[in-house]
Amino acid sequence: MIARDVRSKQPILIRACALRTATCCAATLLVVTPVAAEYPERPLRYIVPQAAGSASDTSARIIAFELTRILGQQVVVDNRPGGGLTIGIDMVVRAAPDGYTVGYGNIGGLAINRSILPKVPYDSLKDVQPIAQTNTGSQMLAVTNLIPIKSVRELIDHAKANPGKLLNGSSGNGTPGHLAGELFKQMAKVSITHVPYKGGAQAMTDMMSGQVQLIFESTSSISPHHRAGRLRGIAVTGLKRSASFADLPTIAESGVPGYDVTVWAGLITPVGVSKTVIVKLNDAVNKAMVSPSLLEKYAANGVDPVGGTVEEYGALIKREVEKYAMIAKTLKAKVD
Repeated sequence: MIARDVRSKQPILIRACALRTATCCAATLLVVTPVAAEYPERPLRYIVPQAAGSASDTSARIIAFELTRILGQQVVVDNRPGGGLTIGIDMVVRAAPDGYTVGYGNIGGLAINRSILPKVPYDSLKDVQPIAQTNTGSQMLAVTNLIPIKSVRELIDHAKANPGKLLNGSSGNGTPGHLAGELFKQMAKVSITHVPYKGGAQAMTDMMSGQVQLIFESTSSISPHHRAGRLRGIAVTGLKRSASFADLPTIAESGVPGYDVTVWAGLITPVGVSKTVIVKLNDAVNKAMVSPSLLEKYAANGVDPVGGTVEEYGALIKREVEKYAMIAKTLKAKVD
């Protein structure tokens, strides 16, 4: 009788022990399984496809400062100039899609290069993940003080009287300044010789000594020299005047109707980054765009903040690719 009682209770005891063991194992798993770290857990690399001290570099560092504050991790600017902006953009495209490499994707690197360079190692419509547009603005047309030109009309008259003799310095082949100059020559029907440099700073240094006579460059790069009287800004390239340089007319209102070169940039990252990370980066950019510190620095450099959705920035890139393909075809603009 006792044996039967023991045998009848044994399965009950075994089941109870097994249940306790499973409970203990589950508790152990809960303790040792790590919780997924919240992005970002380490610094971000911010690749800028132009040299330190350039307009792109200045804008990128303003944004990097704000993103560091918002994300709680250092955003480190890494300047990778060269190749008509393609070297830096290509490094972004080829980086691991883990959210820790972002890039400064601007009009030259994403839209213009496709149509004027013989070979671009990436497809800006397929290989680039847009995050958000960061800024927009005009370039400034400036001339050396060593020639007596104070307006676009005077520049056109001088160029027509001296075909091919005026030298137009730019920050490099394929840059917005290069195309702005080519479009100006075509629309104003003048002959001006393009001289590409490896950066806008070097071109402006040579302008001050008179080695080149004019330049189309970002307002942020030219403004210190313009305000100090070392170079003479005579117009801006957009369809409307710059709030920071309201005294300067547009090229369109100065004798070249319809002329418009509006520059822009935004944050990009490699294709394949998780949607969660993309949403967080987009949110961080939009928060940065309303920061009083960023707004003050942008205004000082003649730059307008933008922000917006991932889709809006992607649509801008697509529109601009199509626009500059048509412009390059019309101008027959190619870089060998």
